[in-house]
Amino acid sequence: MSERPVGPETRVILHFALKLEDGSEVDSTFDKEPASLNVGDGNLPENFEQYIHGMTAGQRETFQVPPENAFGQHNPSNVQTFKRSEFGPDMVLEPGVMISFADKMQGELPGVVDHVEGDQVTVDFNHPLAGRTLTFEVEIVRVEPAHTTH
Repeated sequence: MSERPVGPETRVILHFALKLEDGSEVDSTFDKEPASLNVGDGNLPENFEQYIHGMTAGQRETFQVPPENAFGQHNPSNVQTFKRSEFGPDMVLEPGVMISFADKMQGELPGVVDHVEGDQVTVDFNHPLAGRTLTFEVEIVRVEPAHTTH
């Protein structure tokens, strides 16, 4: 088996863990089946892919990923206030509830209720991990040629 490095046109089988600054785990495959992806397919955000480029099977590394390389900085303009009447009467609106909105292109835009005050509902459309420095731990299980169809 060759020591093919992670790079363009490769399929990567890997274990990973994402942790917050306090060490709490956001996601991990270390106790499950490994994840697999083709480099550049969007399954792993591009900024995370850059960390694993050049790694080979059996390599295990831990990276500190600043917000600008992870899910971006928290953007105050992504926090919007709506009238309670804009939501269905049966909709539960309390902090932490995720609501799906349609964007201008009719794509899905998830938001999380930040707080409710009177008839005002404040929804945060930032990624829940925006503004956070993450620890990205990765172990490359296997690197193989990507199977592309032309």
